[in-house]
Amino acid sequence: MKSIGERIKEARKSAGLTQLELAKKTELSRSYIGDIEKDRYNPSVSTLQLIATATNTPLEDLLPSTKTVSPAGRGVRIPVLGRVVAGIPIEAVEEILDYEEITPELAATGEFFALQVKGDSMLPKLEEGDVVIVKKQADVETGDIAIVLVNGDEATIKQVKKVNGGIMLYGFNPDVYEPHFYSNQQIEELPVRILGKVIESRRSW
Repeated sequence: MKSIGERIKEARKSAGLTQLELAKKTELSRSYIGDIEKDRYNPSVSTLQLIATATNTPLEDLLPSTKTVSPAGRGVRIPVLGRVVAGIPIEAVEEILDYEEITPELAATGEFFALQVKGDSMLPKLEEGDVVIVKKQADVETGDIAIVLVNGDEATIKQVKKVNGGIMLYGFNPDVYEPHFYSNQQIEELPVRILGKVIESRRSW
């Protein structure tokens, strides 16, 4: 299992860049590049997006993959990477807040992470504080709920509908969040990227 730092180092080397060259392309410091490659820091999505663009690497390839079997051996632990706002987008990855377990059978179908919901635009289906289990994938079907990255460093949870010329992002609470349309041109230029599909939500009582 590769750490974020190992993934970043591999991406940099595959792009034929030194740490200094990557630092110049991303406007990050060389020392910081070195530190995150050694896993001394947990970079945010915005930082990962800069590195992904500079190394021509899919962002999904740099996101953490931390499947670990739980001590009891009953399931696979995945990290709750950070908060995701259901309404006003914010950075998704800040730090590991907690861990959730998924079944080994589910874990075998792909790579997963978890995010915590904040806001009320997805009521009544998702409430603030809920944790969503997300399967990493770069595309979803119409009607799926997805984690979407907008402008390179803003993550939001929304229902996706594909339409002619682009996509629509929907919240379930129309009083709070109006559907937002992104054209194919905006998808490429902003960019707008799907990080994964929400397959399950969990609520603490």
